[in-house]
Amino acid sequence: MVVLNKIYTRTGDAGETALSDGSRVAKHALRVAAYGTVDETNATVGLARLHAEGEIDARLALIQNDLFDLGADLSRPDMDRDDEAEYPPLRMVQAQVDRLEAEIDEMNAGLSPLKSFILPGGSALSAQLHLVRTVSRRAERLAVELAATEPVNPAAIKYLNRLSDWCFVAARMANAGGADDVLWVPGANR
Repeated sequence: MVVLNKIYTRTGDAGETALSDGSRVAKHALRVAAYGTVDETNATVGLARLHAEGEIDARLALIQNDLFDLGADLSRPDMDRDDEAEYPPLRMVQAQVDRLEAEIDEMNAGLSPLKSFILPGGSALSAQLHLVRTVSRRAERLAVELAATEPVNPAAIKYLNRLSDWCFVAARMANAGGADDVLWVPGANR
């Protein structure tokens, strides 16, 4: 259980922060940027939930929890030493990726195929889901960049990749099953 009695600690005033293994790194470190962008993704999911109801809201709630798991995963380097940790580190697992894939397939089954790219917009929920999609893509790019130099759990990267796909399909669902999608018209304003 996490207990936060004091919100500010002053330990980051010199531009460093602690990772979950206790090591200290610069606040501009790539690992911090990656899990910070996951946190930003989670905040955008919270905004989307203001417009969501029923099953989509319940699924977004699961995603928010997953994103906290993902941030915890990325904030703990040195995966080779997981067995030595006092508490088992929280790592993303394939089942979380599989759940997103199943939901994508289920949602996409009722949508007509696209014949144009979609502009972010339509309903408020769709617009917010497109924002989640783009921020999660940025988080994915940062995690992939981090993985080029340091160990990163492959399931974490897969999850971010599927999340952006999930948001794209869910955004179409939020636009009356795709009927209200805003389609790109190439060269329309020449």
